[in-house]
Amino acid sequence: MERFSLLSVALGLACLAGINLYLTVFITGLAINQHWIVLAPNFQSLEVLGQPWIIVIAGILYLLEFFADKIPWLDSAWDAVHTIIRPIGGALLAIQVLGHHTPVLDVLVVLLAGSTSLVTHTAKASSRLVANSSPEPLSNIGLSVVEDIAVFGGLVLIHYNPVLALSIFALAIAAFLYFAPKVLRSMKARIWLALTKLNAAADMRRPSTLPIALPSRLAPIFSKQNLLGETIAWAVPCISGRGRRIPANLFGALVATNEEPHKLVFVARKNWGAFSQTLDLEGLNVARDPQFLSENLVILPAEGRGPKYSFLFTRSRGALVEQIAEYLRQQLSPPPVAVETLAPQSVAHV
Repeated sequence: MERFSLLSVALGLACLAGINLYLTVFITGLAINQHWIVLAPNFQSLEVLGQPWIIVIAGILYLLEFFADKIPWLDSAWDAVHTIIRPIGGALLAIQVLGHHTPVLDVLVVLLAGSTSLVTHTAKASSRLVANSSPEPLSNIGLSVVEDIAVFGGLVLIHYNPVLALSIFALAIAAFLYFAPKVLRSMKARIWLALTKLNAAADMRRPSTLPIALPSRLAPIFSKQNLLGETIAWAVPCISGRGRRIPANLFGALVATNEEPHKLVFVARKNWGAFSQTLDLEGLNVARDPQFLSENLVILPAEGRGPKYSFLFTRSRGALVEQIAEYLRQQLSPPPVAVETLAPQSVAHV
């Protein structure tokens, strides 16, 4: 039981280090130095964290992170730099808790604690990328405050009940790993959009015609599901799509056919397999929605409830997205009603 308690503390500190390494070391060291907590004999190895120079350095670094963590995009850059630092720091904390035993056990502890820190670090970094999609800074500040509170609360829980703390951390990590594919796709999309916005100027020229050729990796998917042999009116790759029966952040392309102008086909690759979904646009509205990082093609119900779809394009393709929206609006608008003109009757004069 004593060894399990040691392992719970070690992995608990590693988990919190993945969120905020410097705050974890600073609070733990300050609590030890000021005798707010009394270390049990089996945790005496943590006394080194109470050294004044360690507390000062951890405090200065946390002060830097406190401000960097609340500025959009600077927080993501800070997280990128700490992708290596936090897992290493978490592994060192775990080794310090357990003490040095055999080389084999040390390696196992480093791998387990480092992986735990990496998972929590990835969860933090991915949530920041999603928050940075909007230009307002309030979401970043809110997330930063919640993370600091979580670290402080986690340290208190580790002190009073390390086994319960480890159980809660394990459930949180399991939940993150369950949603990891969606999270990683979201991270990939956000990073791609950010790099594209930095490297590519906005192209406001409207193409004379919409492209009709699908990317080579997506063409077989459309050909396979196109049982009626419909011809392509246009085909435009997009960063990701989201909507009914369409997994979020799935890279693919939108395809319109000449035979069914009221429908769109979204084709993509999902988990090394093929994915396609046909969208019936009857009763829906189409609009262009420019965002901070992307140009969105939004499809919403004209009235009441109904399916909602959003397709993301790079910021430089605003003119193309507007042309797609105009094309779809023309296809969905009712045909003009012919007004029969009556010939004027001759007026008899008496």
